[in-house]
Amino acid sequence: MNAEASALLARLGLEPLPIEGGFFRRTWTGPASSPGGRSTGTAIYFLMTPDLDGFSALHRLDTDEIWHWHAGDAVEHVQLGSTATVLRLGGDVLAGEMPQLLVPAGVWQGARLAAGGARGWALFSCTMAPGWADDAAEYGTREAMRAAFPSAAAWVDALTR
Repeated sequence: MNAEASALLARLGLEPLPIEGGFFRRTWTGPASSPGGRSTGTAIYFLMTPDLDGFSALHRLDTDEIWHWHAGDAVEHVQLGSTATVLRLGGDVLAGEMPQLLVPAGVWQGARLAAGGARGWALFSCTMAPGWADDAAEYGTREAMRAAFPSAAAWVDALTR
């Protein structure tokens, strides 16, 4: 990890995110709104670096999630459905990058730093409504994901541990 990413990690108080990869810290949890105690929403900071395999592993959530790019290199964000949709999350909007993107509930997603970046990291936030719950995420295994998405085998191989 380079010095700039290390400084961000320390300044924002980020910790490794188990299973998925990257570094994160929850910054907001809304009030509980359901009988099970699930919050109305959550927000996190997320730092992606080449460390911890340098990607967000394929996973799906039971609620919509919005990714908000803040700084650093662009990120290739993959959503798997009938085809693999690759969106570029970043700040160069006129070149086709998006500063935020939506991942609908139930869609398999993963991300990695885009090739050719000069910073060696990307900082963004993710918000969910309703908020994160421990049973809200499912992580894909390479074998199961390859069977479900054979045309996206290269992405599956790149975004599974």
